[in-house]
Amino acid sequence: MGAVPIISKAGLVGIVTDRDLVLHVLTQTDVIGTSPVSRVMSVDPVICFADQKPVEALAIMGDHQVRRLVVLDRSGKVLGVLSIGDIAENASEELAGQALGEIV
Repeated sequence: MGAVPIISKAGLVGIVTDRDLVLHVLTQTDVIGTSPVSRVMSVDPVICFADQKPVEALAIMGDHQVRRLVVLDRSGKVLGVLSIGDIAENASEELAGQALGEIV
C-alpha cells in the first residue's frame, strides 16, 4: 500500500504516502516513531467518487500529478484508494499508461 487515508470523526483530513514518509525521514530524523501522523501527512488529498468512470479518475490523476486517489461515496465516506495500477489491472492498461505519462 503506497498511501493511507487519514480520517477523523469529521471525515477525510489527509493522506500519508510512501513519498511523504521518505521526504520527512530524509529531512527530519525525529519524525518516525515520535511524531503524530498529522506531521507527515499531505492535507487536502485529491479524491474521486466511487461512481465516476476510470477515465475520469485518470484525468483527475493527470490534472493533479498524483498516482493515487482517495475514493469517496457521495456522502463523503472513504471507501478506499485507487491507483494507476488498479486501473491498469482492472480497466485499461493503455489509458493507465497514458495517464502515467502525463504524471511523470
